[in-house]
Amino acid sequence: MVLASLSRMRRSVSFRIAVWYSVIFPLSSFLVIGIFYFLLSSYVNLKDRQILHAKLDEYTSRYDQGGIPALARAIREDRKRDKRVSFFVRLSGHDNATVFLSVPKSETVGDYKYLERRAKPRLIDLITGIAHKTEEISTPLPDGLVLQVGRSIKNRAILLDRFWEIFAGIMIPVILLGFAGGAFLSHRALRPLRGLIDMVRFIIDTGKVHNRVPENLTGDETEELIVLFNAMLERIETLIDGMRGSLDNAAHDLRTPIARLRSVIEVALQTEPGIEGLREALMDCAEESERILTMVNTLMDISEAETGVMRLKLEEINLSELFQDLIQLYEYVAEDKYIEVTTQCAPGLKLRADSNRIRQVLANLVDNALKYTPRGGRVHLSAELTGQEIAIAVEDSGEGIPADEIPRIWDRLYRVDKSRTRRGVGLGLSLVKAIVQAHGGTIEVVSAPEVGSRFTVYLPARGNSSADSLIGNISTR
Repeated sequence: MVLASLSRMRRSVSFRIAVWYSVIFPLSSFLVIGIFYFLLSSYVNLKDRQILHAKLDEYTSRYDQGGIPALARAIREDRKRDKRVSFFVRLSGHDNATVFLSVPKSETVGDYKYLERRAKPRLIDLITGIAHKTEEISTPLPDGLVLQVGRSIKNRAILLDRFWEIFAGIMIPVILLGFAGGAFLSHRALRPLRGLIDMVRFIIDTGKVHNRVPENLTGDETEELIVLFNAMLERIETLIDGMRGSLDNAAHDLRTPIARLRSVIEVALQTEPGIEGLREALMDCAEESERILTMVNTLMDISEAETGVMRLKLEEINLSELFQDLIQLYEYVAEDKYIEVTTQCAPGLKLRADSNRIRQVLANLVDNALKYTPRGGRVHLSAELTGQEIAIAVEDSGEGIPADEIPRIWDRLYRVDKSRTRRGVGLGLSLVKAIVQAHGGTIEVVSAPEVGSRFTVYLPARGNSSADSLIGNISTR
């Protein structure tokens, strides 16, 4: 159990961020301190060599003025001024034999005897004594001797060693601080993601999508992710509610014809109506079956159009003739309600589209206009060319649509008439929109209660030249 928990923790993003932070932070610190050490070491070396060169120049000048006595006097004066002076001074002849040697009080002459066994001194050299290292510089004198001035680098080494000791003492807390800081920052940065994970787990366990992930106003990518996730939940909840409503509507609309079918069949079975009675019962069954079949076929047409598999047979359509056909089709319905139906269309205006599908679109719009327009109202059909589109409008003086209902009128099986006192199943406008989009067009509505509605279909003025086309990749709102 413990091993499983450790394995899970090791695979977690928080642990990996903490580890990376604890590695990168000390490495970056080590790099910075390494650069600082390099600069410090270079600076100390440079300053020491500058001091050696200055001292060499000074002793050379004193030797030129008074020889070895003047050189020895200068060395004694330096030591009087500063007892910490640690220079060694040596004069060597042509065979590298020591002519004059002055060593610091802390050291012995024997420490420098090896100098006589060396080859000719170099201008700058790092020589190793018995217990220490010394850096020396040399210069030839006019009389053929060589003047050497050196200084122990022990103090420099102590300084740099102390620096590394301090650095080592600093690195341990830095590593611990890096891991702790990484763990804290990763825990804080991933807190919104943990909330997101908890919400997803809650949705999987309960199936409820009404809760939302709390949004932190940080302005970073996690906030954007949470906002999008909440918007997705909102969309899913809306779709689920719409599906439930559609299923309820479908169940309600299918239950009526099915109940009538069953009622007619039961009556026919319980009585002996004779040939005419059976004929009438069969006609009632056929009527109800046709109603169910119409609903199913309409749903299938909508699905085909929305998924891009509706096959359209494109042809030239004379809109003036199409309007006249529609007026004749609904002439008796309009006369029965004393509704005036008028048209306005430029002569010869033609549209390349599927004739049957466009008839379905306009028939549904005109049927709705007549259905929701009171007695004595009017319905007006118009078509005009607007740029690269043909705008076909169906306008009525009916009861209108409430503003909050307009976005939902395109949903399947949705009906503004909640009491369902009027005929219909709520699929007409869904089918209209799907067919229009399958033709590459759009539809919009402008409506106000007690004023009327205006549905406008925009279709491309020039269609595909092929006689038989499959329109795909359509989108739905």
